[in-house]
Amino acid sequence: MTNDMSRRALTLGLAASALVPAAAFGQVSEQPDDNTYSRDEIVAAGQRFLGVGAAGLASVVERVFEELGRPTGYIQGDEGSGAAGVGVRYGRGRLRLKRRGDTTRVYWQGPSIGIDAGGNAAKVFTLCYNLTSPDQIFERFPGVEGSAYYVGGVGVTYQRHENITLAPIRAGVGLRLGASIGYLHYTRRRRLVPF
Repeated sequence: MTNDMSRRALTLGLAASALVPAAAFGQVSEQPDDNTYSRDEIVAAGQRFLGVGAAGLASVVERVFEELGRPTGYIQGDEGSGAAGVGVRYGRGRLRLKRRGDTTRVYWQGPSIGIDAGGNAAKVFTLCYNLTSPDQIFERFPGVEGSAYYVGGVGVTYQRHENITLAPIRAGVGLRLGASIGYLHYTRRRRLVPF
């Protein structure tokens, strides 16, 4: 009878521990997924492409991973922007989805308005979330309020359209000061009109 009670107690104890979140034990692990990129893969690809120091990029990537998790793809590209109250941004790059392995040419352009002046050129490494097909990128993605982070020469903002989130990480040169609102329109071909 004692053995039977011990087994029941052990079974109840194991069942109860399964209900406690892993975070309570300080062991939240990043589950591997063949359709997403790991932190290490993103930091390595970002460093190679952006040519920036590991510390700044790793801090920004860590923040994005904490908030959004593992991305399904990324865009490597470059862009230029300028503003004097009203601004414009133009860019081009290649989208790579983990699941598909191939790349798709992408262009983006968009207006902004605000208290903003100056210009800059940047390399952009954009993390893509919930993107399963290249066709899903060809939309207008407004910026998300309060989503700007800047660490060690590397900055990131968030853009969202329906359930897809983009996190452009920028490292560049130039001087642009202020705050603005706007969107980026991702297209298959380059457009001169940024709408």
